[in-house]
Amino acid sequence: MTRSEDVPTASDQTNASDEEPGGRCSLCDLPTPDSPITASDVDGSFCCRGCLSVSRALGSVNDVDAEAIRMRVDGTDPSAPESADDEPAGKTTGREEPDALSDAERAFLAVDGMHCATCEAFLEARAETIDGVHEAVASYAGDTIRVTYDPEALDERDLPDRLSGYGYEAHDRQESDGSPAADAALARFLVGGGFFGMMVMVWYVLFLYPTYFGFDPLFDLGGYAGQYLFWNIWLMTSIVLGYTGFPILRGAWVSLRARRPNMDLLVATAALAAYGYSTLAIVLGRTDLYFDVTVAIILVVTAGTWYEDRVKRRSLDLLRNLTRQRVDTARVIGGVRDIHADADGDVDLGDEVDEVNEPAERDVTAEDDEADDRVPIESVEPGDHLLVRPGERIPLDGTVASGRASVDESLLTGEAIPVGVEPGDTVHGGTLVTDASLVVRVGDDATSSLDRLVELLWTIQSATPGAQRLADRLATIFVPLVLVLAAAATGVSLWVGDGGTDALLLGLTVLIVSCPCALGLATPLAIASGVRSAAERGVVLASEHVFETAPQVDTVVFDKTGTLTTGEMGIRSVHTVDGVSEETLLDRAAALERHSSHPIAGAIVAHAGEADGTTPDPDRATDVEHDRRGVRGRVAGEPTVVGHPALFDDGAWSTRASLVGRVDDIRAAGDVPVVVGWDGAARGVVAVGDEPRSGWRGTVEALSSGRDVVVLTGDDGASADRYRATDAVDEVFDGVPPAGKAATIRQLGERGSVAMIGDGSNDAPALAAADLGVAMGGGTALASDAADAVLTTDDVRAVPDVFGLTRETNRRIRQNLGWAFLYNAIAIPLALLDVLNPLAAALAMAASSTLVVLNSARSMDP
Repeated sequence: MTRSEDVPTASDQTNASDEEPGGRCSLCDLPTPDSPITASDVDGSFCCRGCLSVSRALGSVNDVDAEAIRMRVDGTDPSAPESADDEPAGKTTGREEPDALSDAERAFLAVDGMHCATCEAFLEARAETIDGVHEAVASYAGDTIRVTYDPEALDERDLPDRLSGYGYEAHDRQESDGSPAADAALARFLVGGGFFGMMVMVWYVLFLYPTYFGFDPLFDLGGYAGQYLFWNIWLMTSIVLGYTGFPILRGAWVSLRARRPNMDLLVATAALAAYGYSTLAIVLGRTDLYFDVTVAIILVVTAGTWYEDRVKRRSLDLLRNLTRQRVDTARVIGGVRDIHADADGDVDLGDEVDEVNEPAERDVTAEDDEADDRVPIESVEPGDHLLVRPGERIPLDGTVASGRASVDESLLTGEAIPVGVEPGDTVHGGTLVTDASLVVRVGDDATSSLDRLVELLWTIQSATPGAQRLADRLATIFVPLVLVLAAAATGVSLWVGDGGTDALLLGLTVLIVSCPCALGLATPLAIASGVRSAAERGVVLASEHVFETAPQVDTVVFDKTGTLTTGEMGIRSVHTVDGVSEETLLDRAAALERHSSHPIAGAIVAHAGEADGTTPDPDRATDVEHDRRGVRGRVAGEPTVVGHPALFDDGAWSTRASLVGRVDDIRAAGDVPVVVGWDGAARGVVAVGDEPRSGWRGTVEALSSGRDVVVLTGDDGASADRYRATDAVDEVFDGVPPAGKAATIRQLGERGSVAMIGDGSNDAPALAAADLGVAMGGGTALASDAADAVLTTDDVRAVPDVFGLTRETNRRIRQNLGWAFLYNAIAIPLALLDVLNPLAAALAMAASSTLVVLNSARSMDP
C-alpha cells in the first residue's frame, strides 16, 4: 500500500526535477523547476507551494532580503549596530568574493580545550595563518571550527595537526567521542586539585593557621622543620597550579596573545601573585605564606568550569555519530550514462539490472557483491546510473531510470508515509528504498539531500556566536582596571614610605579580593543547577545559552509529525459493509499486507494481531503481487485486493456509496483510506493515520500565553487543518520542504526570538537556526545535536518545563551576578584603603563564592 493520492508525493512537494533548474527559491534557495511557483500577490519565485505560502504569510522576500536575513542570523550584517557583544574581526559566514572561494572547500573539525570566547578568536587567528586557509570560524558552544580552504594548497587530513597545540586538540568530527578530554578534566580536578590541594590545606590547618591567630607554633617555623614544611607546601601547590590550573594559565596566555583580556587572566594573575609572593617569602625566611589562596582560587574556578564543560560536551558527540551514517559508496552500473526512458518510462539496462523489481525477500549473495561496481561517492558523476537495493539508502539525488518501489523519506521530510516512485520520478539522496530495487540516474549536481542537510546543520552551528558569559564580556574592562588598581596601590604605598613587603602585600590583597571567583561561578553553577533540575523532569539542556534565549522567545514553532503526533502509523478506525465484521476485514487485509514492508502494512498487521491475539499466517495468501497502489493476491482461494481506493475504480469491483462517503471522510480528516475487497466487491475501508500525541493541545495552550504558536509541516491538506481549528495556534504552514523549514524560521526571526520544537533529521537545520531548539526524545540524533534542549521522553507535555526552568535559572544567574558585583564594589575599596590583609581578602573571596554556590544549589521549580 503506498501513499494515497490526497497526500502529495515527493515530486509534488518539491515541484523539482533533475532538469536544468530555472532559478533559486526566494525562500529556501533550493532550485526551482522550469516553471517556478509564483503568485501575483507575492514577490519572488518558489520551489513549491509550501514556500510560497510561508512567504505570503510572512511578507514577500527577494534574493537580497534572503541574504540579509542570513547575514543577520550569522551575525555578519554590516548595517547592524555595533555592541560590546560583537564577534571578533574576521568572523563571517564564509561568503567571500566568488573568485576567491570558487574552488574552496569546507572542513568541520571538533576541538577539545575550548572554554571561552577568547579561545574562538585565538583559534580563528591561528587557522588563518596556515597557507591555503581562506577563513576560519570557531564555536565555543559547539567545540567546533569550520575551515574554508584551498584543496590544491592544503590537504584536509593535515588540518587537525596544524590546528592542534597550545592545549587545544583538533580532530575529525567523526573520530572521537570526546570522552578522553572529559576524563582528563576530571583527573585534573580530582587527582591534581583534590588530593594535593587537600594536603596543602591540612598543613595550613595544623601548623600555619593557628599562628595567624596568635597561637604558638607546634615547632620553630624558622628552623629546618619549618623549611621542610614550607617547601612541601610549595611543591604540592606547584602541582595544583601547574596541573589542575593549566587550562586557566593557558586561557590567560591565550587572552594576551589574542589581545582580549578575560577572566582567566585575572584569576591567573591573582593565583600567580599569591604563589610568587609566597615563594619569595620562603626564600627570605618569612612565615606569612599565601599558598592556600592559590589553591583555593584554582579549585573553585576549576570546579565551576568542569560543570560547564559537562553541560556542552554531549552536543558534539551525538552529531559525530549521525555524520558517520551518511552514504559513502555507490553501486554504479558500468558503462551506463546519459540514457533516457522510453515512452512508458522504463529503461532497458540489460542483464546488469535483472534484479530490478524483484521482491524484497531476494537473498543478496557474495557473488552479487563481487559483481557490484562500488565506487566512492565522490567519484560518481552526473548521468551515472546507480543500483539501489531494498533496505539501502539512495546515495545521491536523481530520477528513477527503472523500477518501481516505495521510498521512505522520513529522514528528510519527517513524514511517516513512504511515497511510491516509478521511472521519471525524482528521488533524494539519503532516502530509504523499502520494498524493491531501483536504478537511479544521478542528477546534474551529483549531490545528496541528506548531505546538504547535515552540512547546513554544521554550518549553522559553527556560525553561531560562542556562548559568552556576562563576566567574560565585561572582562575587557574589569581585568585591566583591577590590574591598574593593584599596581597603583603598590606604587602609592611605596611613594608614601611603606616598605617593599607592605607595598607588595597591598597590591596582592587588591588582586586576591577582586579575584572573580564569584563572578566566574555565577553563570556555570546556576546553569549546572538548572541542568540538574531539568534532567529530573526529563529534559536535557544541551547548551548554556538556552537560559538567556528561552525567556525571551516571542514565537514557538512546532513541527507536526513526530512532535504533535507520534510519527507512527496506526489504525484510526475500521468501516465495513455487507455485514462483514471488523475482525474478518482486518484478517483478510493482514494476510496480504504480511508480505509488504510498508509502514501502513505494518500498522494493519499489528492491529489485526492485537484484535484476535494471533499472528497472520503468511501461507494463507498466494499469488501476491505488489504495485505502487497496493497489494493483490488470493486469500482462502478468493481474489483479494488491499490498497488505494483507485484500485476499485476499474469497473471490475462494486463499491457501495456509503463506503465512498467513508473514504471521503477519512481523507477530510487527514488520514489515509485503505480499501479492502474480495470476491468482486469492496468490503470495507481502514483509516490509517499518524496518531496525535497525548496532551498536545494542553501544551500548545500553555505556550500560547504571551507568545505566538506556529505549526510547521512538510505535509499538506486535511492533515494540517485540525491545527488551524485550534484557537491557541496562530498560524499553520504546510507543504514546506526540509530546506524551507530553516528559511521559515529565519523569516519568523524578523518578528522576534523564535523557538523550534521538532524531532526529525529534516528539522535539524531549523532547530539550529532557531534562537531556541527543542528536540523530542524519540527523534533522530541529528535533531538532538542541533537542539539546545532534548526531551528524554516522547511526552510533549514536558516542553513547557523547558521555558519554566530556563526562566528560573536565568533569574538565579542574575542574582549571582548581582551579588558578585556588589561584593567587588565593597571589597576592592576596602582593600585599597589597606583595611584587609591577604588572608582576610581570601576569606572574603571564599565567602562570596560560597553564597553563589548556595544560591545556585537551591531547589528549582519551573
